[in-house]
Amino acid sequence: MTKGEKAKELFESGYTCAQAVFLAFEEETGLDSTTAMKLLAGFGGGFGRLREVCGAASGMTAVISYLNSSGSVDDYENKRELYKKIQSAMNEYKEINGSYICRELLGGNISSTPEPTKRSPDFYKKRPCSNLCAIAAEIAEKYI
Repeated sequence: MTKGEKAKELFESGYTCAQAVFLAFEEETGLDSTTAMKLLAGFGGGFGRLREVCGAASGMTAVISYLNSSGSVDDYENKRELYKKIQSAMNEYKEINGSYICRELLGGNISSTPEPTKRSPDFYKKRPCSNLCAIAAEIAEKYI
């Protein structure tokens, strides 16, 4: 199974878009799934359903950051290289999908209430999120 397929499967199992992308790389990060789920929970729906930066793109950024950061506050060379990778990945994501803003990807007039949407087969048919998770994971894989 590819990372994209895994991210799509995770999203369709109920994980948020950000969690699905990050958890597709659980083996590479070595971070246990409960910690990863907690860390990425608020990024779904474009930052807590504010419909801002796409959660799949946020999950992609988290993967690239986790696997490429030195973890040092004063390692400016590492930060510069990491930021180059993030910008390149986000630009690729935008080129493929037309945006990395959640509300734009969902067609504009989408609710931003904090109430999570109940998942159903109809939910998955109406939303591009499964495929966006797959794309984000595929892009992230190039940067690790």
